[in-house]
Amino acid sequence: MFRDEDLDLLARPLYAFLTVAPRGDRWPAPRPVWFEVTGDGDLQLFSVRGAPKLDRLREQPRASVVVAAPPGEPEHWVSVEGSVTLHEEGGAELAARLAARYWDMSDPNSQKFLDEWRAGGVVRIVVHPERVNRFSS
Repeated sequence: MFRDEDLDLLARPLYAFLTVAPRGDRWPAPRPVWFEVTGDGDLQLFSVRGAPKLDRLREQPRASVVVAAPPGEPEHWVSVEGSVTLHEEGGAELAARLAARYWDMSDPNSQKFLDEWRAGGVVRIVVHPERVNRFSS
């Protein structure tokens, strides 16, 4: 579902904004997340076990993700809507891979966060695109 220019944008270490269905009378509230595109064309990210978004994703396994080029660059964004699956396996490895993509892992504080995530348990979240919207100027 992704075009080459989408994949070029998604290959960069940019933040994605994940939105899941809210509970009760709350409004949807996007959260910045790290992500990567899988070989199957899905988006995967992770969460520490016990995060409220995981409960909401279990109740309504669907989400949207938006990734945009940073200010100063021509406008370019990709928006994905799709079903979600949660996986107990592969979360710690994904967290380590993404930490190395987004952080300087020679920094002891970065390593400390990663170690804490691993110790608490990490769930891999996979968004299976059903609709992709985009804009590129």
